[in-house]
Amino acid sequence: MSFSFRVSSSLRPVGARALVQCFQLQWELKGHMDCISTLQFNESGAWLTSSSHDMRVIIWDWVQQRALLEFDSGFTSNVFQAKFLPNSGDTALAMCGSDGQVRVAQLCPSPACQTIRRVAQHQAAAHKLALVPHCPHRFLTSGEDAVVYNVDLQLDQPASELLVLKEKQKRVGLYTIFVNPNNIHEFAVGGQDLVVRIYDQRKMDQRVNNGVLKKFCPLHLLTNQINPVITSLVYSHDGTELLASYNDADIYLFDTNSCDETQYVKKYKGHRNSLPPKEINFYGPRSQFVVSGSDYGHIFFWEKSSCQIVQCIEAVLGDTINCVEPHPRLPIIVSCGLDMNVKILGPSGIVTADPEETKNVMKRNKQAHGECLMSHRNLFDNYMIWCLMHHINP
Repeated sequence: MSFSFRVSSSLRPVGARALVQCFQLQWELKGHMDCISTLQFNESGAWLTSSSHDMRVIIWDWVQQRALLEFDSGFTSNVFQAKFLPNSGDTALAMCGSDGQVRVAQLCPSPACQTIRRVAQHQAAAHKLALVPHCPHRFLTSGEDAVVYNVDLQLDQPASELLVLKEKQKRVGLYTIFVNPNNIHEFAVGGQDLVVRIYDQRKMDQRVNNGVLKKFCPLHLLTNQINPVITSLVYSHDGTELLASYNDADIYLFDTNSCDETQYVKKYKGHRNSLPPKEINFYGPRSQFVVSGSDYGHIFFWEKSSCQIVQCIEAVLGDTINCVEPHPRLPIIVSCGLDMNVKILGPSGIVTADPEETKNVMKRNKQAHGECLMSHRNLFDNYMIWCLMHHINP
């Protein structure tokens, strides 16, 4: 059955619950030689980019299941993110990695014509970069050195230090950053503590609340014995809500208009966010669902309003899913993890959601969480140990 038939045969809206409950693995894209860090569609959704621990970037025609372009990134270790810059005609790709570099590739049809330059350098791993909506020349980066850079490609010196995050004079390393899609001056960061911080670039006075516009932190996590950190956060389509995922804990939804720093709106549980750290996302044109990868190869979909798990897909047997990315228009999700292949998921003609199996998966995840409490280390100390063991025992 062809892809076009599967999509056109469904009359349900992209964000319909009944459609999500029919999702299943459709096919895989093979080309990387090591586990894949992240995925991103271009603006039209025709192309997909993947970056990997093999230090290569591949741009795919994901429908035709073929690589259009692949190149060495110039990083000395893992490429954590590679994203098309908006309104660039899909010719500019921003990248960051575990060696702290931030690089930009100017793309040409021939691999020999790629121009790649370093535009910023963190003093520790740079896990995430944040695109500025509709802007082809500017983006933000965050690193474990607690620094946020504003990168403007129109300047001779593109990178300027926007923020050094400190709490009680101690630097707070950052793992994730996202720009509000409805307010390009506002961005949120999370990392090596429990606090989601929102900043407005026009109001970053370090003398007032360290420049922070708003903070959010679930109060009960302050007494959590494993000291969870924030591995991923993302704004909703209109910027009124913010999701944050904590390692070895749950996913929390915050109202960005709220003034209560300890109050979350919703909590989503049942998955397992241990190693490597998992990304989260919204799914649906109005952010109707929450979606996350999980340990042991599963992808979870929660209905945002009810917090119910409406779909749990085993995308890969026994391995970890660390990234999930929705298509900008179609009922398609792509995912990646530790098995080197990109997974393409979409609706089938039957309901694939299995409530009993989902309960079993949740039970196993809860048991694994309990075992983790007995031997918990710092998240990224564990991550480095995991990387070492992964290469010794591929």
